Amino acid sequence: MTPTALPAPTPLHRHRLRGGAVLRHALKRDATGPATDPAAAAPAALTRPALLALCACVLVAQAMVAAVNLLLPQLAASTLHPTPGQLVWAVDAYVIVFAALLIPAGALGDRYGRKGGLLTGLALFAAGGAVSALATAPAVLIAGRGLCGAGAALIMPATMSVLIHLTPPERRGQALATWTLSAGLGGLAGNVGGGLAGEFLTWRALFWAVVPLGALLALAVARTVPRTPARSDASVDPLGALLLAGALLAVVYGIIEGPSYGWTSAAVLIAFAAGAGLLAAFTGHALRAAHPLLDPRIFASRRLRAGSLGIGAAFFGLFSLFFVNAQYLQYAKGFSPALTGLAIVPLTVGMALVPKLGARLAERTGPRLPVGAGLGLIGAGLLLVSTVDADTPYALYACYLLVLSVGTGLCAPSLTLTVVAELPAHQAGLGSGLNTAAREIGAALGVAVVGTVLASRFHGDPRDAAQIGAFTDAMGVALRTAASALLLAALAVVAGYRKGAGARPRRDAASGARGAC
Repeated sequence: MTPTALPAPTPLHRHRLRGGAVLRHALKRDATGPATDPAAAAPAALTRPALLALCACVLVAQAMVAAVNLLLPQLAASTLHPTPGQLVWAVDAYVIVFAALLIPAGALGDRYGRKGGLLTGLALFAAGGAVSALATAPAVLIAGRGLCGAGAALIMPATMSVLIHLTPPERRGQALATWTLSAGLGGLAGNVGGGLAGEFLTWRALFWAVVPLGALLALAVARTVPRTPARSDASVDPLGALLLAGALLAVVYGIIEGPSYGWTSAAVLIAFAAGAGLLAAFTGHALRAAHPLLDPRIFASRRLRAGSLGIGAAFFGLFSLFFVNAQYLQYAKGFSPALTGLAIVPLTVGMALVPKLGARLAERTGPRLPVGAGLGLIGAGLLLVSTVDADTPYALYACYLLVLSVGTGLCAPSLTLTVVAELPAHQAGLGSGLNTAAREIGAALGVAVVGTVLASRFHGDPRDAAQIGAFTDAMGVALRTAASALLLAALAVVAGYRKGAGARPRRDAASGARGAC
C-alpha cells in the first residue's frame, strides 16, 4: 500500500478520466505535485541491478514464511524435543512479528531513510537465521524466528518504497508488477527450498543459509540501490506505532491460533478482544494527533478499501492452497518432501508471465477488469483443486494450479497499484507496509479457515492409506469454503472500483492529503 499526491482534475478533464486514464492520472500525480515534495523532485534512477537486488530481498523475506513448514517432521524428531505447541510457534513467530511491525517499520523508513531501513532489516534477518541455526532449545529457535520476522518487516515496505521513489510514473505499474511477482515467487521458493532441505539437508542448514544470503543481499543493496529522500518531518508517532503493532499482533495471533485452541477458547477470544481494544485506542489517538502514524480517514476512500480487501483476498486464496498442498501431495500422491516442493512450480508460470500483462491491461481498461477476472480465476482454481483425490493425475492438478497462478498474476499488480495511488509519495513506506500487512492478514486467514474446516471434517491420520479418501473429501470441503469466501470478497472489491469510487474528501495537508482523483 503506498503513495501519491496531486491536485484534483479540473472539470474539463474529469469527464475524460475513464478506465486506464484514471490509473495513469493517479500514477502521474507525483510528477505534478508541489515542488516542496521531495519525491516529486527525485530523479528516476532505478537501474536493472538495483531492481534485481530489491526483488531478491522481497523473494527471500517471503520465502521464509513457508520454508519451515516442510521441515516440521525434522524439527519434531530433533534434539530440541519441541512440544506440538512449540512447533506451531516455530512457524508462527515469524508471521506474527512480521505482520505486527510492517506499518510502523514502513513509517520508520519514511522518516529515517529507506535504504538504511532495508540494510537494517537484512542485518536483523541474517541475525535471526544465525540464532535459529544455533538454537539449543525451542525457545531460542522461536526467538530467532521472531527476529527474522522483525527484519522482514523492515525489508518489505522499504523495497516497495524505494521502487516507487526511483521509478518514473509511466513505468511504475511495470515496476510494481515485478515486485508483486517477486513476492509471489517467494512463497513458492520457500516451498521448494524447505522441501529440498527437508530431504537432503537439515533444518539447521536452512537457517545457516540465511546468514550469507543476507550478507550478499546487503552488499548488493549497498552497491546498487541509491538513497531516496528522507522526510525529517515525517511522523513516527511512537504511541500510535505501539498501539497499532499491538493490535495487529493480537489479531494475527488470534487468527493463527484459532484452529488449534478453538475459536471460542479463552486465549483466542482474549486475543481478539485485545486487538479490537487496541485498534479502537489507536483510532482515537490518531484522530486527535497532529501527526499520526496512520490517519484512519484515508479509509474513506472506497478504492483504498477495495484494494486492501482485494490484496487480502488474493493471498487468502493462495495460502488456503498452500496449507493443503503439501499434505495432499505427500499423503495422497506419495511425493517426497523435495518432489512436493518442486510440484508446486506450475504456480510460477502465471505469476512470472501474467503480472506485466495485467499491468498493461489496467492501463488500457482500468483496474476493475484485471482485478475482477484475477480474483475470479483464483476462486475457480480453488474450486478445481477441491475436486482432486488420490487418483487425480498430477498433470491435471498442475493445470488447476496454473488457473490459480494466472489469476494471481492478473490481479495483484492492479491491487497493489490501487493502494499506491491512495497515499502521498512521502508516505511510500507507510503505504507499502499497509499493502504487505493486508497480504499477511489475508494469508493467515486463509490458513485459519481451511485448517478449521479440515479439522472439523477429518479426525484421522492422513498418513494412513485407508483414510486418504476421507482426507481428500475434507480437503475439498475446506477449499470450497475458502473459494466461496473469496468470491464473495471479490464482488465487494469489484464494486469498490465502480465509477466515482475513487472520490474522497480532502484532508489536511499536514496529514499528507490531497483532493479526490
